[in-house]
Amino acid sequence: MALEDGNWERETLEKLAFAALREQTKARRWGIFFKLLTFAYLTFLLLMAIEWSGDSDLMTDTKHTALVELDGVIEAKGDASAEKITGALRNAFKDKNTQGVILRINSPGGSPVQSGIINDEVRRLRGVYPNTPLYVVVEDICASGGYFVAASADKIYVNKASLVGSIGVLMDGFGFAGSMEKLGVERRLLTAGTNKGFMDPFSPVDEKQKDYALGMLNDIHQQFIAVVKQGRGKRLKDDPDLFSGLVWTGQKAVDLGLADGYGSVESVARDIIKAELIVDYTRKANPLERIAKRVGASAAKSFADFTLRENLRLR
Repeated sequence: MALEDGNWERETLEKLAFAALREQTKARRWGIFFKLLTFAYLTFLLLMAIEWSGDSDLMTDTKHTALVELDGVIEAKGDASAEKITGALRNAFKDKNTQGVILRINSPGGSPVQSGIINDEVRRLRGVYPNTPLYVVVEDICASGGYFVAASADKIYVNKASLVGSIGVLMDGFGFAGSMEKLGVERRLLTAGTNKGFMDPFSPVDEKQKDYALGMLNDIHQQFIAVVKQGRGKRLKDDPDLFSGLVWTGQKAVDLGLADGYGSVESVARDIIKAELIVDYTRKANPLERIAKRVGASAAKSFADFTLRENLRLR
């Protein structure tokens, strides 16, 4: 009987010890969780403070040059969307201490619609604020839609090695009809409307649809040419390749009248606008957007790495 009592006591003590251990583990996990939560909250407050301090730079009573950056592909959902660029330009122009606006462009182009909206707004703002000049400074590239925007400026400054131009329009894609036939895959496309399957990549090219597409591209190209001629006027040289879609170096762009001279943001602010202080009005992504983009990029990279590892295992 005494032996049984001893076993009972031992089992009870073991249960109590394990229970205490579980409670300690649980408490430790919750402690880690709350510490991480607190860290995330403090990080968020820090980011908001940095964002606020960045915005406070715009609150200056000193005469200055206003800077707006157009960086990357011009598209509705990107950092170079018409909404973000035009909003920043409006803020730059309406500041009574702005002596001139510099639109720094580093873009290969993008949506003709978004580019057109920015171009129209620049021209409107120049009319509303006739005493505030707007200059474009090109860095690495100002092509296609980027130049569509640039053509609205008072003057365009480039680096000799910048890439400028590409005054043209394209529509690209792939055709899989022959490949599908070789693979024995049958395309089943049902449409209500003769052209609803317009330029379907899995069907043979329809010549009428192709001609129609070329007509649309030509219409947009003529709109592009008209904008450039309106913006650059007599500065353009008579060259048969000017509107052919070719890209030119900055040096050649100056020769052709597509640009006015050489300069950087600093040199234009200092020597042309005569206001060396530069205030950046570019609309930055808020901290949450930046975090989301970074998390998304990290997740995509992790997925790509995982996929690569799995593919390597299968070989």
